[in-house]
Amino acid sequence: MRTNNTQRKKHPEIQIDGTTYLRIPIKTHLIMKDDPLIDTILNYSKDTLQSDDILFVTEKVVAITQGRAIPLEEISPRKLAYLLSKFVTKTPAGIGLGMPETMEMALQECGIPRILFAAAASAVTKLFGKKGVFYDLAGYKAKSIDGPTGNTIPPYNRYVVLGPNRPNEVAKEISEALGGAKVAVVDINDLDGDILGVSHNTIDKNLLVAILKDNPLGQNHEQTPLGIVREIK
Repeated sequence: MRTNNTQRKKHPEIQIDGTTYLRIPIKTHLIMKDDPLIDTILNYSKDTLQSDDILFVTEKVVAITQGRAIPLEEISPRKLAYLLSKFVTKTPAGIGLGMPETMEMALQECGIPRILFAAAASAVTKLFGKKGVFYDLAGYKAKSIDGPTGNTIPPYNRYVVLGPNRPNEVAKEISEALGGAKVAVVDINDLDGDILGVSHNTIDKNLLVAILKDNPLGQNHEQTPLGIVREIK
């Protein structure tokens, strides 16, 4: 999840269309590349997870364990990355592609033609007050790229973290290890959210985004890359 300098009180419960949902953050150790994702999730969630719960996992921790966290010093931005990054709108949710290193990784992940097309379309639609077109066209691989900010936990304050590979398959693998529990790989920040992968087609992605819209895992040093959604009956 992207980091933010704004501290907000996070409430454990939220009500959507008359139904109350409990959001339970799960604190872990600082997960690194060599940590086995599924074993780590089993270790921290198995005693809390109930049969009707949804376990949600941040896209960042999935990507880290896939080796998709890149040290800044290993990224050599091209001139195009420097140019395009200057036009990215900065938001409280984080740096996004607004630095040459993150833009360079977007060019590598998505391809130059797609990024240029998205940038051109965004420039035009902004004239008419429409925002978000760039990421709609560039795709989740661009939107999921996280750059370092002042509140990013070290050593990731010197890393660019890419979006996870195979998020649907990862969710299904975690589900199988948990005995069939519902699992979602999510990209949530203080401004918006996306569900990148789900283990079951019955998971309502729009509802899950609404349940997590206030980012209950937090944006700073909470060290809670996992969480549980539980309907209160």
